[in-house]
Amino acid sequence: MSAESITSYTRKRNPFLRTPNTSARGTTTATQNARALQRVASVRKAVFPVAGLDTWLLPATKAAPKEMLTVVDKPLIHYAVEEAAAAGVREMIFVTNRNKRAIEDHFDMAYELETTLAHQDRENELNDLQRLFPSDVKYLYVRQREYTGLGSALRCARPLVGDEPFALILPDVLIDSAAPAIGQLLESYKVMQQPVIGVQPRRPGDIALDTLRTGRSLRERTHHVVDFCRDEAGATSSGYIAAGRYILTPSIFRHLEKSPAAGMAEFGLHDALQALLAHESLVAYEISGERFSCRTKLGLLSATVHYGLKHPELAEPFRELLHQVRVGSQQPAGVASTCA
Repeated sequence: MSAESITSYTRKRNPFLRTPNTSARGTTTATQNARALQRVASVRKAVFPVAGLDTWLLPATKAAPKEMLTVVDKPLIHYAVEEAAAAGVREMIFVTNRNKRAIEDHFDMAYELETTLAHQDRENELNDLQRLFPSDVKYLYVRQREYTGLGSALRCARPLVGDEPFALILPDVLIDSAAPAIGQLLESYKVMQQPVIGVQPRRPGDIALDTLRTGRSLRERTHHVVDFCRDEAGATSSGYIAAGRYILTPSIFRHLEKSPAAGMAEFGLHDALQALLAHESLVAYEISGERFSCRTKLGLLSATVHYGLKHPELAEPFRELLHQVRVGSQQPAGVASTCA
């Protein structure tokens, strides 16, 4: 397909896509078109906002970052970075604060540990460790002095993001899927050439003040976003909710700079996305996969059980342990449990 055909196709998909600048003679070369389209379609960076206070998981998060809490044998932040890397992203940008140094240490190279494993001929463990931290992935950090929400976190990341599209991943939302959740959004973005919000149907008990109202379906699992509905009571159990995955373009920063309304701490991400709708289209992509909100204690426990039952080494003994606990809990009072 020629560059001109691709331009025509993407403009049909996204009427807000601007035509590349023409030269002084009023023509645009195929090379310029191809480069412009490649720049738009390529998403190389992912932003991970990890500067929150994590009060819902106290006392575990009093001194330890929520993102470093483990689900089976890996911290939450590692699942998020693995997801991005599996989707082809190679620059990971963390918006941290002074209490989150453990995240930086986790992704740093552990010379002493690797040397010890090598000297002890523990090649399998050394290979597993190196596999978990690919050498071609870059880790970048920026500090958020005062945490007021996702909007301020993204503004902190702007110098590192630059003038290109990027992924936004909330690491306290785990999504177990055959294809990486953020990768599903990237495929939608490549086709639609519009900012994409990963969504899933809202379930009873989901904690989310914002629900998305969608319009016509554009293609399979892809819907046009109409607006964001604020449910202050949190009682609505219908509609779509954001699933912690976004593909955003630099245009979002223009809206994040707006002054908040009276009584608001800041102009938040969803407020900025609502404002963006007045100027360009926004796509909601229904992510395929099982979602776990690990910002709550019950959600973290649910994720641990789910991933534990899928672990290649621990699945069978863990299943047996759960069976023993279940049997023990059903015994009449006064009968000793056989569970060790």
